[in-house]
Amino acid sequence: MKTRVLGKTNLQANELALGGLFISSVGGEFQQSRETILKALELGVNYIDTAPTYANSEEVIGRALQDIDTPLILSTKLGGRPQPFQPQNKECLMKSVEESLKLLRRDYVDILMIHEPDRPGQYDWWTNKDDYYGPVIELLEDLKKDGVIGYTGLGGTTAYELAHIIRTGRFGVVLTAFNYSLLWREAEHEILPAAKEQNMGIISGSPLQQGALARRYDAEVRHGARWLSSPRRKQFIALYDFLDEIGMPLPELALRFVISNPNISCVLMGARAPQEAEQNVASVEKGPLPQDILKQLDEIAAMVPFRPFEEPFGLPFGRGYQGAGVAR
Repeated sequence: MKTRVLGKTNLQANELALGGLFISSVGGEFQQSRETILKALELGVNYIDTAPTYANSEEVIGRALQDIDTPLILSTKLGGRPQPFQPQNKECLMKSVEESLKLLRRDYVDILMIHEPDRPGQYDWWTNKDDYYGPVIELLEDLKKDGVIGYTGLGGTTAYELAHIIRTGRFGVVLTAFNYSLLWREAEHEILPAAKEQNMGIISGSPLQQGALARRYDAEVRHGARWLSSPRRKQFIALYDFLDEIGMPLPELALRFVISNPNISCVLMGARAPQEAEQNVASVEKGPLPQDILKQLDEIAAMVPFRPFEEPFGLPFGRGYQGAGVAR
């Protein structure tokens, strides 16, 4: 696979990296996760991202890689551990780092990100909310100075809020999830311009929108899923009709769309089995999409420029979801 530079870190990452959520108990047994990791490395993947909140992903990765000396970029995150998590307590934050290193069986990680510092009310990271400063920034600076981490980053799921933190210029990379894919483009307006201005590496997470773009759901889109807004339903139908026209599988289109943006450093795949890793790599190796296809996709995306009110974060096709009102 081709590589791209992760912004000012100068790290060379493959266009397709391995996300850690599903190489854990969330995705399957250890042996399956190990085989997925080894297959990804065999195919040329040189970057794996994980987090304390991804079930036992750090432990799985540490065990799977213990006898592997392949050069590898590894990132993990701060947030969610230990409990109770105290984001303004440096001792608490350091315990999280130490636990990550122990589970990963390493004394160094290339990138340490603050996990979702952009979500209001989740964690109170900042003592100074005007310039996003607090003990977590001091700790990251200390860890870099001591050679425990190489670079710092942000991992978030909002657009406007995350862009404000990006503009502080304190971080080397940003991982934006759920905000840049075939039909969801919020990152284009806020995150990508801000990160490019700061020369940050840009990692795109959840290109398949947690399964909504992993396969087609023709029956639900056309005749069911009453929770789906009318504009979004029409948009999916237009996308499916376009797929029929060009004869391309949906997940291939989704992955190749993301790597078609030269500002994206790499895209994370959520493979939970070796064959999924093979399929994803094969798609990315076909390269960026032609301009005429990108133009048509832009027109389809413009049918729903912003998320409809109360739209589920990951569209729950096939999960028996009845709608926000029913859930309440």
